Amino acid sequence: MRLFLCLIFALSLFPRFSHASESDTYNFTWLDPDKEVYVLQNRKFRKVGRLHLNAGYGVTTSGPFVDATTMQVRLGYFFSEDWGVEGIYAKNDGKENDNALAVRNGQGNGTTPFRRIVNSYMGGMLLWSPFYTKINTFNSIFYLDWLFGLGLAQLEEKNNQNEIKDFGQDETAVVETHTGLIWNVGLQAYLSESWALRLDMTSVVYKAKLASTTSATTEEGTTSNWDVALSLGYRF
Repeated sequence: MRLFLCLIFALSLFPRFSHASESDTYNFTWLDPDKEVYVLQNRKFRKVGRLHLNAGYGVTTSGPFVDATTMQVRLGYFFSEDWGVEGIYAKNDGKENDNALAVRNGQGNGTTPFRRIVNSYMGGMLLWSPFYTKINTFNSIFYLDWLFGLGLAQLEEKNNQNEIKDFGQDETAVVETHTGLIWNVGLQAYLSESWALRLDMTSVVYKAKLASTTSATTEEGTTSNWDVALSLGYRF
């Protein structure tokens, strides 16, 4: 036991041998001479000082009376390994779904459903990426980064407030612009040093006028738009 404790103490005096740093590797030439096995601390793909451009496509998951899709473009830069900035522009396309049709046809007592269809939004976020993950499967290692974003955005939407107010007689869409909070959660999988796949859930939270049968109402409520998109990114 004393010999064991002395050995531990001796190793602690030489950090090079007592722990693995991020740059250390284990070379298993006896197992596969063409491969290196990296220790857990190693971060193979770096983000600091890199500009990234992503383009993707997804679906809108909010709004019970609307089916919508989204096309997104993202441009960002990491000024450290954990912190960066990103701008996003999304062009959405939506239409009333079967739920809205059922309400109009009488299953909801023949009432008119109130819905908002997002046309587009753009914004800027501060990105935080403190976590990364390795997955070893099928004799390959996949490198993943978690991304969290928070910022401000401007959103344009069209709603059927006129239809609600005039009991279905006026179908002219009301187009409104709102400023709100945008937040994002993303998972990025590296394909190479330059290319990566990224899955993002993006939400814009904003205040807008509530549906009313009178034009004099000014009451507002908090609403949100949720998009889930898969994008391909290139890092410069």
